Amino acid sequence: MKFKAEIDVMPLDALLDPQGKAVTSSMSNLGLSAISNVRIGKHMTVWLDAESELAAKEMVDQACQKLLCNAIMEQYRFSVEQVA
Repeated sequence: MKFKAEIDVMPLDALLDPQGKAVTSSMSNLGLSAISNVRIGKHMTVWLDAESELAAKEMVDQACQKLLCNAIMEQYRFSVEQVA
């Protein structure tokens, strides 16, 4: 079966996000001061073949742990859906 995974990797909440801080500051300069606490991360879309949704989720989780996410500085979440 074919699956599509949507993966979001974000800096840990406890860590400073310099890009997010710069964007937050710029929002104020643009008259958008109601926008605060911007955090910037990565979004990835992955297509894969697996025997089941559970197997697909396990594969994506391994990919995140081993390559796509630096667990020291980042956290991740993902969703998996079957595609035709």
